[in-house]
Amino acid sequence: MTATIQKKQRLLSLDVLRGLTVFGMILVNNGGGRNSFAPLNHSVWNGLTPCDLVFPFFLFMVGVSIFISLNRHAGEPGMVAKIMKRTVIMFVIGIALHAWDMIVWGDAASIPGTLRIWGVLQRIALSYCGASLLFLAFKGRHLWKITISLLVVYAVILVVGNGYSQVADENWIGRVDRMLFGDHIYRKVLDGRSPVDPEGLVGVISGIAHALLGVICGKALMNGKDVGEKIMNILVIAVGLGISGYLLDYGLPINKRIWSPSYVLVTCGMAAGMLGLFTWIIDMKGFSKWCKVFQWFGMNALFVYVLSEMLPSVFGVTGISDLIHSGWAAVFGLDSPWTITFYALTFDAIMALFAWILYKKNIFVKI
Repeated sequence: MTATIQKKQRLLSLDVLRGLTVFGMILVNNGGGRNSFAPLNHSVWNGLTPCDLVFPFFLFMVGVSIFISLNRHAGEPGMVAKIMKRTVIMFVIGIALHAWDMIVWGDAASIPGTLRIWGVLQRIALSYCGASLLFLAFKGRHLWKITISLLVVYAVILVVGNGYSQVADENWIGRVDRMLFGDHIYRKVLDGRSPVDPEGLVGVISGIAHALLGVICGKALMNGKDVGEKIMNILVIAVGLGISGYLLDYGLPINKRIWSPSYVLVTCGMAAGMLGLFTWIIDMKGFSKWCKVFQWFGMNALFVYVLSEMLPSVFGVTGISDLIHSGWAAVFGLDSPWTITFYALTFDAIMALFAWILYKKNIFVKI
């Protein structure tokens, strides 16, 4: 990771949506649980909750950023090497976060036997890599065909491989991870059954398609002649994706844990619609004062996310988490969902402080 000084003009709506997504990721990562509000918990299996939107929104924005970056630098030498380097760095950081948590909690001895290989950053890394290399290989052409082909291939795998089974040993997606990675996968038991790793290897196929839809929307957004045309382009795609996803839901239900094709289409449609809305509100109408905090998050999105994954274990070991939680419990009650929600919002506020400091110093950390 390197710190750079940002000098060029950025499209504010992109930063704001990216930042809102990171804010949401931190909120749900610290606000879920048995006693929390339902929107802060992921769907148990099929279905969609607000919590299920934050990760796919971020991956969609990764795709938008791929187009903006590679469209500007595609002809430069060494781009493949840069993509591979960034992929490896993100993947290693993702694994290191799992190891960090085990070390801080005094479980370092279990790392060789149970350290999880997969995770959020790992899914982002491989999806970014696949989408970027495909963009370069086809010079930005045939993106729709490639994306649809990937989703069709993944849909066939789900149908043939019992992909909607919640039991890993009955599901090809889970069986591949178990065969290749043994105990180094997602270990939380789901309703007494061994679960499918929600960020496992096979799901990368769908993740690449997801990122490519972000690339497609980035192209539609940036190639418009004026802001009005940009918004219209993105909204047309958003409506098409949303309708297609909900129609596909009848045969291949929306499911975050296996990153189903219907989930890809619906969440990308929602993300595209919100990007179009933000472009209209922020970049066209100039209403931007309300979104400053999300801009802070968005301009150092990956760094803030990594920091937010490192601090909870430190807070837990040192008793800071208990202190914050007990403070809100004194107001709302020990088992109140409001206590959990305000704990998560407090953690988000702490992350906002770090993001603000970096923003004020004009420092933007790149991977």
